[in-house]
Amino acid sequence: MPKPEIYVSTDIEADGPIPGISSMLSVASAAYTADKELVDTFSVNLETLPDAVPDAKTMAWWEKNPEAWNACRKNCQPPEVAIPNYRDWLKQLPGKPVFVGYPAAYDFMFVYWYLIRFAGESPFSHSALDIKTYAMAMLKGEYRASVKGKMPKSWFDRLPHTHVALDDAIEQGALFCNMLKLNRQERSQTTG
Repeated sequence: MPKPEIYVSTDIEADGPIPGISSMLSVASAAYTADKELVDTFSVNLETLPDAVPDAKTMAWWEKNPEAWNACRKNCQPPEVAIPNYRDWLKQLPGKPVFVGYPAAYDFMFVYWYLIRFAGESPFSHSALDIKTYAMAMLKGEYRASVKGKMPKSWFDRLPHTHVALDDAIEQGALFCNMLKLNRQERSQTTG
């Protein structure tokens, strides 16, 4: 029997727009079953890359969010230690890991780069599920209008979005699971 999918809601914090030139400061994942059971979490803060340079615009944003900045600068680990641990955590999950992000393009770009660079592989393969794109399809609207502020309130649990990676991964994972449940209910009503 094939393993079920595990939806790994992942959020990163970084000091710039792209990996390599900028550093990923923290990565956190919340692994959910399709039934919204939170199976496990992973969170780590990372030391910056030796040759990377923080982006001025990103650092100006961080200056306005000092609590989140302080949270992602505590107990930092070298990427060459932390990222293989993250890979091993992904591999021990009770199913096939599916990367889920908001926006997936940004978060996945960093996670994939770091996994390949420091762990030699990506348990996610090279694909990611974007919550905003999923919302666009469910709302039958335009992509740029499919933002959290325009999504139905019923899709959200009362969870904080703090720009601390683990908080945001848990919040966005619950959002995705609520959307998945609703989408499956609507599909079964139209096919049943």
